[in-house]
Amino acid sequence: MNGQSAIIPAASRPALIPVRPRDAASLLLVDRSGREPRILMGKRHMRHVFMPGKFVFPGGRTEAADGRVPASAELSPQDQANLLTDMGSRSSLQRCRALALSAIRETYEEAGLFLGRRHLETVSLSHPDWSAFVERKILPDLSVLRYFARATTPPGGSRRFDTRFFLAFRDAVADALPEATGGPSQELEELCWLPFPEAARLDIPEITRTIIRDAEAVLAENPALEPGNSVVRYRKKYGRFVREVF
Repeated sequence: MNGQSAIIPAASRPALIPVRPRDAASLLLVDRSGREPRILMGKRHMRHVFMPGKFVFPGGRTEAADGRVPASAELSPQDQANLLTDMGSRSSLQRCRALALSAIRETYEEAGLFLGRRHLETVSLSHPDWSAFVERKILPDLSVLRYFARATTPPGGSRRFDTRFFLAFRDAVADALPEATGGPSQELEELCWLPFPEAARLDIPEITRTIIRDAEAVLAENPALEPGNSVVRYRKKYGRFVREVF
């Protein structure tokens, strides 16, 4: 066409198919054994398409099968109610459990840490993603999780996530893989425990920095992480980012 750009009529252009955000969950694990609390962070491998080389909390996509995994204790009534309220018309108890359980599963897969309670009798978890818990006779414990934030990837990208963020103390870890190995997925490297201000100075997405500050505020107001905290939500609404608290 003699080097000239062709103009495609609007009616002929392929329509962009909206990408529906996938449920995901992330866990901010807090070590309170020292003079100041520290959180667990890890660096994503450069081979990842989504946020390569960035420091993040353990977390990932929620699978429907997670919601059918038994637990040694369930979510607190307040955390369950917050999740159900936040889900709106698509709410269900199984979906609440799936989000919380996936945060625990991803923490094992990416950091090698088992949040739960050890049992004397044989533990039955049929899904293969939970086989390491079965081997150690550990059932996940949802009661230690505090739901405190939600962030939805804005429209326009090829990958979108609707991520729920949970807080828990390192005390809830029942077992761990050797520290040098990290988690079996090998998705995170350079795992480290850092004070909140130091973690906020890492090479991280702005939303991660914001979530760190929100978590620090929750702990300042509720150092024991008792149930009943408020939840903050970040999303794009009417063309701009908004922060909502409930």
